[in-house]
Amino acid sequence: MKKTLVAYFSATGNTRAAAEKLAKEFNADLFEIAPAVPYTSADLDWRDKTSRSTTEMQDKASRPAMKGTCDNIADYDTVWIGFPVWWYTAPTIINTFIEAHDLSGKVLNVFATSGGSDVKGSYNDLKKAYSQYTWGESRLMN
Repeated sequence: MKKTLVAYFSATGNTRAAAEKLAKEFNADLFEIAPAVPYTSADLDWRDKTSRSTTEMQDKASRPAMKGTCDNIADYDTVWIGFPVWWYTAPTIINTFIEAHDLSGKVLNVFATSGGSDVKGSYNDLKKAYSQYTWGESRLMN
């Protein structure tokens, strides 16, 4: 039986709402990509060059720790990965999620929320970085 997972990172709650909508559409299970250390408002201040989100996004090797992994990832054949677009791409915790799970044989789809960016750049960045996987569609869900 084919199963779908909607895995999402939501710093402010907007992406969580989009994930819930997508999960309902596909009768999918939800998994929150939660950081081990939650982001504060100060951490998310993109105008501050020393904020946590800014420094993570400037370091391409940054892999913020997650609170946990999806232990039953093998049960799914389709995985939607969702996030708010940061600096025109996926937050680095999305790389942490992808690298922490065996996603072989699955179709990976991307959805994002954004105040002004499209999802295509994020999707293409992930597809290029993880070309060993099968990539499906992408959606901007504001």
